[in-house]
Amino acid sequence: MLYAVLCYDSEAIVGSWTKQKDDAVMAEHLAHNRKLAAAGKLGPVVRLMPTTTATTIRSGKEPVVLDGPFAETKEQFLGFWVLDCSSLEEAIEAAKSFLHGSGALEIRPIAYFEPGGGPK
Repeated sequence: MLYAVLCYDSEAIVGSWTKQKDDAVMAEHLAHNRKLAAAGKLGPVVRLMPTTTATTIRSGKEPVVLDGPFAETKEQFLGFWVLDCSSLEEAIEAAKSFLHGSGALEIRPIAYFEPGGGPK
């Protein structure tokens, strides 16, 4: 089964990291990504740009396009991994190595939305 591991943290905290700290966290993630890829467990991995680069489309009688995500939380969605694991427990164990001292990871089963969108 495929699981999305969604990364949430304070954008202010992550944005305040030195280049060395950011590089170190990304190196840890890359090392773990390589282990998961070697085991055939890793799908797409995405790091989102800051929320200041976001655009939101709000539904209504006429769709409205707004600058920014307008998140009302202290943590923002920073990126995600897609893991191919046999169980939720395996996905939880694999995701634990992505924690870096703050924030949270949300693990959610995913399904392909488009017919034919699955692995070949």
